[in-house]
This record gives sequence, C-alpha cells and structure tokens, in this order.
Amino acid sequence: MKEKIASTVDNDEIERFSRIASEWWNPTGKFKPLHQINPLRIGKIRDTACQHFGKNAQDAAPLSGLSLVDIGCGGGLISEPMCRLGAEVTAIDASEKNIKTASLHAQQGGLSIDYQCTTAEALAASGVQYDIVLALEIIEHVSDVELFLSTLSTLVKPGGLLFISTLNRTAKSYAMAIVGAEYVLRWLPIGTHQWKKFLRPSEICRPLRAHGIEVTQMTGMVYNPINGSWRWDEKDLSVNYMLSGAK
Repeated sequence: MKEKIASTVDNDEIERFSRIASEWWNPTGKFKPLHQINPLRIGKIRDTACQHFGKNAQDAAPLSGLSLVDIGCGGGLISEPMCRLGAEVTAIDASEKNIKTASLHAQQGGLSIDYQCTTAEALAASGVQYDIVLALEIIEHVSDVELFLSTLSTLVKPGGLLFISTLNRTAKSYAMAIVGAEYVLRWLPIGTHQWKKFLRPSEICRPLRAHGIEVTQMTGMVYNPINGSWRWDEKDLSVNYMLSGAK
C-alpha cells in the first residue's frame, strides 16, 4: 500500500482562492495588492540571489543556471518574472484552477514554466531539491506551519536559498491587513486573511533554524497611503515582511 503523504493544505483556503482564480492577472482586480508589491518582491529576490550565488544582477538573465520552485504560485505572478530572469522554474499550487490560469498565461507569453497541481509535501517526497525556494504570501494559509517549514527546508539544496514573505501578527497588521485592506479599501475579498494565522518572525525563524536554515535577511514591506507606494524598511516588520535564509 502506498504510504499517505502528510499535507499542509487547508481545503477551505484552496476553495476560497479557486473561486477568484480568473482575477490573478487583473492589476486592478482582487489581487491588486500583489501586483503593487511585485516589483519590490522581484527586485529583492533577484538581488539577494545574485549576491548569494555570485551573479551579476544587471545581466539580462541573472538567475540563469539556477533551479527555482514557487510554492503556492497562484496565477504565476512571481513565477513568470523569475523565468524571465533566467531561472529554471517549477511552480506548484494545490488549486487546479490556479494552475490552469497560470499555465495558459505563461503559454500566451511564450514562457516555459513547469506548472504542477500538487502540494509542497508531495514534491518534497519525490526527493527533488532546488537552488531557490519561494513561499510568498502562502504560509499564513496552510494548516500546519511546522510541517510546512520542515518541508520547505527539505526542498532547499545544500547551499541554496529560501524566501518567505507573510504578515506579522500585531495589532497594526489587524488594523491594516484585515480592517483596512478587506473592509475599508476593499483591496481583498472579506475573509481572505485570518489574523490568528499571521506569524511573528520568531515563529518562523526558530523552526527554520532547527531544520538547517539560517535566516540571514529580514525586512518589512511598508505601504504609504498618501502616494500609494510600497518600500522596504528593515526597521518596520509590523505588517508585511520578507525573510531569506541559507541552508
């Protein structure tokens, strides 16, 4: 009998995002916040990876020769830029609708991305590892954080990099990411996030260290409501933040 693989998939979360899968590539739609922060995320991943692997960030395809997996890829908003930067990209999501949306968009853009409807745990069980593992805006939607972090660590090659971005569990994040983004500004459908599932940095760093990943960089992503811009701020992790670590 085939051994059952443990899963961190939260079926309610998958269903919630599947219902709005057609919205992924609409820059003014339900995923507008991700479109807004994407330039920041892309630049941070590119620059950090280039510094770590000794590559030139100014090259046309600076991530060439590196394998990368995008966990919880959604419609491919990060997968496609990583492919354009030269990485050999595998992208997975537990939602079949998300994968279909992402695959079609990549085909239309002439991009070769290995999209798979699967889980991080199933991928790790196959024994495959990557130079770069991305888990962006996904950990706050899983059912078992400890297992998810262990799985991410397994997927990173020795000497490789892991990037995680998520929301901090603070009073400010509740006010901005739940009340502000969902109820007042209506950036996101109500119920997109559950504040109790937000994670403090220590709740990520400690388990990662136990699994052989040393966090080397952490910075906050701060929104300016006056001009509608986003910026990195290493001193402000109170709402959105990204960390990276090496194995």
